[in-house]
Amino acid sequence: MNAVYILWKRELIRYFRSRARIAGSMGQPLLFLVALGFGLGPVFQRAGQGNYFEFLGPGVVSMGILFTGIFAGIQVIWDRQFGFLKESLVAPVSRYEIMLGKTLGGATVAFMQGLFVFILTLLLGVKVSSWTLFPAALIAMFLIATFFTALGIAIASLFEDMQGFQLVMNFVVQPVFFLSGALFPLNGVPKFLQTIAGIDPLSYGVDAVRAAVAGQSHFGLGIDLTVLIVLSLIILSIGSLLFSRVEV
Repeated sequence: MNAVYILWKRELIRYFRSRARIAGSMGQPLLFLVALGFGLGPVFQRAGQGNYFEFLGPGVVSMGILFTGIFAGIQVIWDRQFGFLKESLVAPVSRYEIMLGKTLGGATVAFMQGLFVFILTLLLGVKVSSWTLFPAALIAMFLIATFFTALGIAIASLFEDMQGFQLVMNFVVQPVFFLSGALFPLNGVPKFLQTIAGIDPLSYGVDAVRAAVAGQSHFGLGIDLTVLIVLSLIILSIGSLLFSRVEV
């Protein structure tokens, strides 16, 4: 498993060397928190739904993890185009280990991004309802990061250029985020929207973080974590299969 550690470490070094990337990735979560938090907060409160900031915070944290994790696939295409991936593939290690190392590295980066966004939400007024459940939020955040990083790498294994990957991602990321209940409660929405949210993997991640941080849950924390674990294992298996067929 030495190869897994090396690839994991490589992804972290790449991340911390790019300070502009760290700062830039905070822009979108900040925009959502300020624009929606202050803009829709009074409406949400008058509707009897409580503090919108505390409801929105976990959704924005999950959003930060989603975007960072799934676009880890771009790094695979980048390495493939410039020959760096070939150096890894010719090494005397299995492609499963290479894929696992890249996934864990990307997931760790996405998880840290989520922590940075979470700190931002605290600075803007979000309060943790119970610190006892906070470890469950961290587990959920890492599972979200693992699933979407593995998904991004799996999809990237099918493409040779960034244009094709970005086109598919636009049809995946936006619906996954906006239909997950990150911005609005799933209780009381039309039945078809609840059905869509029920098959959206991010819905369970958002719900788990919200349950652990804000004490609000739609599916139940136990169900959320179970679904995230199962889906992460499934996509890791699929991603490993697709990555093993990559040609350089």
